[in-house]
Amino acid sequence: MRQLRLQYARWKEECQEMDSHVGSGKVITAPLITEDGRAIKDPLVLLEATSNQSTSDGTSTSSNNGIDVDDSAEIITDKQIIDWKLTLHQIGLDVLRTDRTMVFYENKENLSKLWDILSVYAWIDKDVGYCQGMSDLCSPMIVLLNDEADAFWCFEKLMRRLRGNFRCTDQSVGVANQLQHLASIIQVLDPKLHDHLETLGGGDYLFAFRMFMVLFRREVSFGDSLYLWEMMWALEYDPDIFFAACEEASGPKRKVSKSKLRGVRHFATWDKDKDKDTKDAPEETDGPVPISVFMVACVLKEKREKLLQEARGLDDLIRILNDVNGNLDAKSACAGALKLHKKYLKKVQAKKT
Repeated sequence: MRQLRLQYARWKEECQEMDSHVGSGKVITAPLITEDGRAIKDPLVLLEATSNQSTSDGTSTSSNNGIDVDDSAEIITDKQIIDWKLTLHQIGLDVLRTDRTMVFYENKENLSKLWDILSVYAWIDKDVGYCQGMSDLCSPMIVLLNDEADAFWCFEKLMRRLRGNFRCTDQSVGVANQLQHLASIIQVLDPKLHDHLETLGGGDYLFAFRMFMVLFRREVSFGDSLYLWEMMWALEYDPDIFFAACEEASGPKRKVSKSKLRGVRHFATWDKDKDKDTKDAPEETDGPVPISVFMVACVLKEKREKLLQEARGLDDLIRILNDVNGNLDAKSACAGALKLHKKYLKKVQAKKT
């Protein structure tokens, strides 16, 4: 742990050398630099466009797309540094929107911790950098862990699992495999609903993009999101844990049949070796379907009648599903996902025979 904390300190110091706002306790919400590497004068506030004016201290400024630039500052030519500095204000804007109802973030020091961690991560993972949604994934680490370096490494470890979600190209989105799995599952479990979604133009299931991207952070409460994440990951290693938690609310603990556990082991396939380094690994195209896919299927099942009766276009579809935001119960969603998973396996098996 000491070595990891020292490594984070070195990376943070490297970022501070490139931009002094890192570690300063500030959260940057306006651009620091132009795309051609010129420093922006007073990056904390966007100034009115001016042209070749002189400031009171004699420093000349010039207009660059409506933003005042500081001609006295050194022009940056390193593209990686330019790209990184261009993301810093976007990180700041997202940080200010993340979990803003929590008293914890009324403390500006906690906001700056979140901004610093995401800024450092954006520098060390240059392939992905920073993408919207990462602040939602990082926030629980800041809340749970007092040490900033520890929070960073928990987030970095989480991103090893999820960074593929943020790697979007012209050909595919990062969660493409999960969306394809979801389409196949709904087609098997509820052909009528699947056909209706296709008619609405939602057959690609992109409306579920955010649920997969940030692991239901927007759909469940903060506390439930922690429960849900632990359940999803514990299930990968020990399916018994899932049933123990589900039975907690339903009565006395009963013995789970071996056949039932074998079905759940469909989820329990996380490769610990894969966790070591996934930076250069391609996104998986095959393998078991994660429980998160069945959780989205469970949400669609709950909203089935409303979708069939009221949805007449994509706007209606998104409006109906947005009603779930903040209202999804993690325990019932997990239980429902497992039931759908069992039903799906039976139907697939029946087709084979």
